[in-house]
Amino acid sequence: MAYSPVELRHISFKRGPLGYRRGPVDRTIDEVVESFELVWKERADYADRIEQLQADLRRHRELETLLRSTLTTAEQSAHALKDQARREAALVLEEAHAEARKITQAALAERERLGAETTRIKALLGAALDAVDDADGESRAAAA
Repeated sequence: MAYSPVELRHISFKRGPLGYRRGPVDRTIDEVVESFELVWKERADYADRIEQLQADLRRHRELETLLRSTLTTAEQSAHALKDQARREAALVLEEAHAEARKITQAALAERERLGAETTRIKALLGAALDAVDDADGESRAAAA
């Protein structure tokens, strides 16, 4: 039987002619010893459990620190990658604009060249038509 401190304070023994009766005192002492051993065993078990829980807590705190630093590193990497992607996108866009301007300028130059060529061809055709008209007019005058 396990005794609490209050129960131990209220134990009373009957007295015999030479003091307390030996049998009940010995039994009570044995029960107190068993109770005390049980308490010490539980105390040792709790101490071991506390030590284990403290080790687990240290391990979890170390894991938390590692996870926090990993998360911070991942966030920094993500920001760096986003910034790099923005810079690359801006560069690609700038190159595309430059290429578009180059193509536009080349198209305008080609249009001007084709316009000049058209004007030259029209002049040649006009001259050829005038020559045909003159030749036709001369052949009609010679036939008349």
